[in-house]
Amino acid sequence: MQILYTKINKGIIIHYICILFQDSVIILIQLIYLTNCKFDTCLNYCTFAPVNLKLKNLFMQKNETVQPVLAADPAPLGLTGLAMVTLVAASQKLGWTTGLSMAIPWAIFLGGIAQLMASIYDFKNNNLFGATAFGGYGLFWIAVAMSWMIKTGALGATLLAGVDGGQLGFAFVGYFIFSVFVTVAAFKTNKVLIAILVLIDVLFLGLFLDTFKMGEYWHTIAAWSELCISLLGFYAAGANLLNKTYGRTILPLGKAIWQ
Repeated sequence: MQILYTKINKGIIIHYICILFQDSVIILIQLIYLTNCKFDTCLNYCTFAPVNLKLKNLFMQKNETVQPVLAADPAPLGLTGLAMVTLVAASQKLGWTTGLSMAIPWAIFLGGIAQLMASIYDFKNNNLFGATAFGGYGLFWIAVAMSWMIKTGALGATLLAGVDGGQLGFAFVGYFIFSVFVTVAAFKTNKVLIAILVLIDVLFLGLFLDTFKMGEYWHTIAAWSELCISLLGFYAAGANLLNKTYGRTILPLGKAIWQ
């Protein structure tokens, strides 16, 4: 009798709550539903038709299969951004061009934003490798662009006066370590991408050793490795674009080392 009395009272209470606070009850049930609590038993007690119908529709959605909407492969965009910015930066390191003013826009938009866009869409596509690599290097080029702006005095004399090149050197050390891990992960992708990342390792090695005055030849090594990164980057971007567009291998990328 006590159980029946409790059940009847619970039903009466829920019934009148549903009548008085219709939409609020729906919101409450939705919140409880999102926390995975088993509150669908309220349907047994709520006899007020409008609320009961809404609750039934809500709990019916629980068994529906949601198909994720995948984005297109962002690799051609990200690789093009990498290829463009390293081409411009390498031309400055090799002495083919001078100054940093015209390199900054390419670092921000192609090296930074294009790779960050590729990273975001790779996260959406559940591609951890692409998302991490493009995101890491995209942020790197935005940071480099800001360091160039500080170096040229574009952000004011105060920041320019406080420049310590050693800090940039330690940043290169950090990115060298990051790149080694990305390179190992790339062994499961393709040979062209592995070659690009090995060259990126050499680039960061040359950059931090040159920054710490370990020999001028490290600057030359960094410059030529950056140029090679650009050339392979253009090839990889084109290969990804053509192969995906035509649905067959137009430009080979080579099989992964580790399957």
